[in-house]
Amino acid sequence: MSSDKIFIGETIGTAILILLGAGVCAAVTLKSSKARNAGWVAIAFGWGFAVLTGAYISGSLSGAHLNPAVTIGLAIDTGQWSKVPVYLAGQLLGAMIGAALVWVAYYGQFKAHMNDPEIAALAKNSNSPAGPVLGIFSTGPEIRNTVQNLATEIIGTFVLVLFILTLGLTKGLAVSGTGTMMVALVVVGIGLSLGGPTGYAINPARDLGPRIVHALLPLPNKGGSDWRYAWIPVVGPIVGAALAAGLYKIAF
Repeated sequence: MSSDKIFIGETIGTAILILLGAGVCAAVTLKSSKARNAGWVAIAFGWGFAVLTGAYISGSLSGAHLNPAVTIGLAIDTGQWSKVPVYLAGQLLGAMIGAALVWVAYYGQFKAHMNDPEIAALAKNSNSPAGPVLGIFSTGPEIRNTVQNLATEIIGTFVLVLFILTLGLTKGLAVSGTGTMMVALVVVGIGLSLGGPTGYAINPARDLGPRIVHALLPLPNKGGSDWRYAWIPVVGPIVGAALAAGLYKIAF
């Protein structure tokens, strides 16, 4: 694959991933949304379908990594690092584009939600480093415990990357539509099983790109972007991917 195709594929695929994934978070969170309060199951399946859609769209161009942790895990396994920066650049740019498109799609709901007196008062009086709609864009812990939060992200990403690596053990499955669907279902499973503590970033670009967009968007009463926490959903998934690749090389 050429660098140009990789960059374009990862940008488009990750943008679709974040548009649909952060989009379901916006649908569940924002007032005046028909899906408001639909709950965690809707979010978990929404993210799974987001992975499925982004991966199918970009697969022929870049192989649909859509996740720096996946890219790094595959590079550790294969020893091929030359295209890693191209993958990472496309993923970060795509994540930012997707997050901005969520704001466009839900512009009226964001405006109504952020100007609501209850939300404005909450943002003004809250001591939380995370603003009232940051969860639409990025992840955050229910209980702030650095070791636990980091461990949760490591464990969740470990499962994802190990599964992706072992797909290659079944001939033809890794490049088939069935393999892509199975990865999407694993993302749903991780969300349902391990997403409760931190919101399961399991993808550094998925968290960092939208967090940057949240910091830049002209949202009234938006509060902070919680940069103090931001390193955990970046470092945790990378460590989890490295551990998964290491185990794969040893055990398989």
